[in-house]
Amino acid sequence: MQVTIQPSQISGNIYAPASKSSMQRACAAALVRKGDTIIHNPGISSDDKAALNVIQALGATVENLKDGSLKIISYGVKPISDTVNCGESGLGIRMFAPIVALSEKEITIQGEGSLLNRPMDFFDEVLPQLGVQIISNNGKLPLKLKGPLQPKNITIDGSLSSQFLTGLLLAYAALDAKDVTITVNNLKSKPYVDLTLAVMEEFNLKEPENKNYEAFYFGSETSNYEPIFNDYTIEGDWSGGAFLLVAGAIAGDIKIEGLDIASTQADKEVLKALMDCGCKILIEEKQIEISSGELKAFQFDATDCPDLFPPLVALASYCEGTTEIEGVHRLTHKESNRALTLQEEFEKMGIEIELQGNKMLIKGGTGVKGAHVHSRHDHRIAMACAVAALKAESETVIDDAEAVNKSYPNFYEHIQSLGAKVNIQHSILNIQ
Repeated sequence: MQVTIQPSQISGNIYAPASKSSMQRACAAALVRKGDTIIHNPGISSDDKAALNVIQALGATVENLKDGSLKIISYGVKPISDTVNCGESGLGIRMFAPIVALSEKEITIQGEGSLLNRPMDFFDEVLPQLGVQIISNNGKLPLKLKGPLQPKNITIDGSLSSQFLTGLLLAYAALDAKDVTITVNNLKSKPYVDLTLAVMEEFNLKEPENKNYEAFYFGSETSNYEPIFNDYTIEGDWSGGAFLLVAGAIAGDIKIEGLDIASTQADKEVLKALMDCGCKILIEEKQIEISSGELKAFQFDATDCPDLFPPLVALASYCEGTTEIEGVHRLTHKESNRALTLQEEFEKMGIEIELQGNKMLIKGGTGVKGAHVHSRHDHRIAMACAVAALKAESETVIDDAEAVNKSYPNFYEHIQSLGAKVNIQHSILNIQ
């Protein structure tokens, strides 16, 4: 799919998309908690659909309700298939692998696209310590697992992603683990661990004692895990909402609803960058109003919220001066190597980006050019280019723009509803 965006002024009201971080965790929690769960405001992204497919392969039943909600019926992890597919979801593979290992059945975990190249050495090192047999493809997918997983005291490395910890916490809770501790070294993205713990609390799963994010202790008490009814609403997505907020700061006067100011999502930190850069922003209980103004360079640490790099690069392109963003080392194992991809694609748009160790320097205020860019099959790169294109000097063309389906399938339609001049051209396959 190719998308062309003309320079545009945007205005109006928009509702933020559903959080895939919240949605995927809710799917996993509904599976291991047992009982009936109604999920309101469910996500529709490719990653969300992959999570639903995984829990169905592991024995859950998913029903579509008339009001758009989903009903999940679970009797625990009782696989009906010997294969699960996590699509391209990094959270999906890292969270569901320990849950898959709860079963004594041999199951193969597969993935697609960029996920096939992401390192999975963590599981080769950790799961055998928990009694799980594992065969990987030299530290990559597919993974072949055979449990059942046995909760034990263990020390893990949290420097690559907190998502590995999320999977272990849910698996230990499902087993009603007692007197065991997961010790974590160099944990990154702590707010996402907070989100996991919040979802576990909502689903009445056994929660560990959080010892300053260095250890998570499951006590000796026994939990009552009789099947119950759960009612859970997926909150708005600060990751996708960040692109809408930046779009408003660059090219508009818009109001965004559905973003919870009290959320534990890491990407809520985008508000700090927006306030520091000087845009006009009014934060209320149920909406955020944001409009363009004279923007200045800012400093930001994205170590715990690396998904903010793409929208903040788009924002920094219009900020006078050099913006510094820390946390570049968190960008290597994403859908693309985002540091290099951002540098290369924004160079096409006339923006110089310099990488200095763990820092990214964006030299903004020099004028953004319309250009022919490529998503690199990365949803956040596609959205960053689209947002930057709103006030460019001429039109911007984005190839493989359908990458947004991974997290925000109706992104182009949403900015179009705000007045952005967007032309969507779908690919036509000639079958002979």
